Amino acid sequence: MGRRTFLPVFCVGLLAGIILLNIGRGILLEGTGLFDEDSLSRMKYMTVDSKALFCYILRKRVGRLAVLAVLSTTYLGMVACLGLTFWYGMSAGAFLSALVLRYGLKGLVLAVISLLPQYLVYIPAAILLLVWCETLYSCIYGRGGRDACMEDRGFLLKKAGRLAGITLAVTAGCLLESHINPYLFLGFLKIF
Repeated sequence: MGRRTFLPVFCVGLLAGIILLNIGRGILLEGTGLFDEDSLSRMKYMTVDSKALFCYILRKRVGRLAVLAVLSTTYLGMVACLGLTFWYGMSAGAFLSALVLRYGLKGLVLAVISLLPQYLVYIPAAILLLVWCETLYSCIYGRGGRDACMEDRGFLLKKAGRLAGITLAVTAGCLLESHINPYLFLGFLKIF
């Protein structure tokens, strides 16, 4: 497994999400209120409790980060990383497809607005986390085994420092998602 493995897995997931949403278009778009005009018009007049939203998002994002970090120390480490990469790709494909099918180009703009500015931080943090997990997994279960990595006295300290940096970046993304994005998104909805 190499670092180059993650991008193709993400792309396959993206394609799978697009295909699945197009196959189930009747059920997913017409049968549910997924991104329908009624739901979006109700959102225009919402108020957002940024502090509560931050706590909710932080718990979800850092919890997922911690689970992936712990799983990377097990035999399931690479399977978890690849599975999460596929899931993120599939989610992105379905999300973009739903908005484009429902609203065309306006839907694509809505998708981009809903992801900014937090994904400018989340995407690099996710890539760094996947590389961190892969490196740790390779160190533990690779050819040299645990002993080869432990010969580097600062290995664990470096890994802990990098994980702390990634966690800090995810926390910054959570701040952006809870304090800035709602106002951008709701402001765009008013002219949508």
